[in-house]
Amino acid sequence: MVTMYGYPKCSTCVKAKKALEANGVEVDYKHIVEETPDASLLKELQQKSGVPLKKWFNTSGQVYRSLGLKDKLDGMTEQEQYALLASDGMLLKRPIVTDGHQVTLGFKEETFAEKWY
Repeated sequence: MVTMYGYPKCSTCVKAKKALEANGVEVDYKHIVEETPDASLLKELQQKSGVPLKKWFNTSGQVYRSLGLKDKLDGMTEQEQYALLASDGMLLKRPIVTDGHQVTLGFKEETFAEKWY
């Protein structure tokens, strides 16, 4: 079983969930806005993923753009960035999938095939 943080209206999240289930992976689905991971969990997930913290931001999202984060992130500490991500699930790139040991961010069929099925 994996835990997947996603957004129901996100087509990428829908595709990722379908791909997991079609390959026999049981999914514990978490609505990323209603059950946003806290800063400490985000730090743990980010470190396990090996993906740079900056890549965890949903740069194409309205919240990211409205806050002008493109120009502000470089001046923020990691702790501030984790706190910001935890403050609004719409700031997080999605889906986030984890089994507690490994983590994937976003959806690429080949990555999912390698990691999850």
